[in-house]
Amino acid sequence: MKRAVFQSLIEWKQSKFHKVLLLRGARQVGKTFIARELGKTFTYFLEVNFERNSDIHLFFEQNFDPERICTNLSVYFGQPVIEGQTLLFFDEIQACPKAIQALRFFYESKPNLHVIAAGSLLEFALADLPSFGVGRIRSLFMYPMSFDEFLSAIDQEMLITLKKQASPQQPLNLAFHNKLTEYLKIFLLLGGMPEVINSYINNSTNINLAQKVLTDITISLWDDFVKYKKRSPVFRLREVFDSTIRQAGGKYIYSKAGESLNIAQAKEALDLLEMAGLVYKIYHSSGQGLPIGSHMNHKIFKVLFLDTGLLQQNSGLKLSEILVAKNTEMLNKGRIAEIFAGLEMIKYEIPEIRPQLYYWHREKRGSSAEVDYLIEYKGDIVPIEVKSGITGKMQSMHQFLSEKNRAKGIRLSMENFASFDKIEVIPLYAISNLF
Repeated sequence: MKRAVFQSLIEWKQSKFHKVLLLRGARQVGKTFIARELGKTFTYFLEVNFERNSDIHLFFEQNFDPERICTNLSVYFGQPVIEGQTLLFFDEIQACPKAIQALRFFYESKPNLHVIAAGSLLEFALADLPSFGVGRIRSLFMYPMSFDEFLSAIDQEMLITLKKQASPQQPLNLAFHNKLTEYLKIFLLLGGMPEVINSYINNSTNINLAQKVLTDITISLWDDFVKYKKRSPVFRLREVFDSTIRQAGGKYIYSKAGESLNIAQAKEALDLLEMAGLVYKIYHSSGQGLPIGSHMNHKIFKVLFLDTGLLQQNSGLKLSEILVAKNTEMLNKGRIAEIFAGLEMIKYEIPEIRPQLYYWHREKRGSSAEVDYLIEYKGDIVPIEVKSGITGKMQSMHQFLSEKNRAKGIRLSMENFASFDKIEVIPLYAISNLF
């Protein structure tokens, strides 16, 4: 399966000055896979797993000299470590904090050696270190597969090309629009976890088997909570985890996180889930000007769950009901359309930065006006409203455009490309066109 982030890895490999690369993201989003794929482009590939090879920890106890460490690794694994020819991959590096500390010395002592590090729950290990190499280490953020990556995985590259050539001024042929809509419905059921997509492809597009993989991933995420216990009790994490499902797409309220939790406990647990990459916060911004983040309110936010497939799996929605439902009915369940849109916007951002999404609601008492997302687009603030079907009023959108004196808004829906008044209509399957 092709991943868009692979191009960034190739550019890193070919760059004259390549810092140590840290792959960051939630469990099972494909970090190890993509490192191994890059390894195929090198003469030698040495993978060091700190959970599986616990003896390796000793190599980082004496000092952080990269020359000595590489020599020891080469002898231990019987694999040469040669600058310019070897990709050295440290996996599950969070299991050895001293190895994380050693990373910054590789850039100084062996600048021509390609080194990548990754790990599940890596963010927790980084948070415990006062400094892990600012200026010497480059981060690359990874997420579940996007809809475009899904289309590529099922050999629909031509559909990607067609939709990227389309616009509100030049809509897609209806036959292609309908085909993309059907593929989108499948993707929303599966989500973008690589193992799930792989199961779907290798088992003759059997959605039921892919759903079983989703169940396995869900269980593994719950099992991970045990690893957090020194920071927060497992039951507390589970309660807040469940609350992010219940409150998905709406303003998150700590007091509704669980009956046994106070606000401080709920906040701590939610922050841990965010560190693990399981949820993303969307902060309210007044949208007064650029940058959008300079006008945000940290106390008011929504929560996006990592993946639509996992979201539906944990929401208890019945697959049989969704498969026979009309697109509009399916998308209305759990505000899936709005959540999908936010996740797609995160995935299409530049992988070298951690993206931040914003939304707007009118702060006047009694007002219910709300715009799902605010983005910076072509040097201006553009409001985005997400509609689950092909109809819907745009009162909040027009209110924002009028109050903030903005020129254009975007409506994401199941419609084909179109435009009217100040609104451009972009199909939900074509969010990548904005990026």
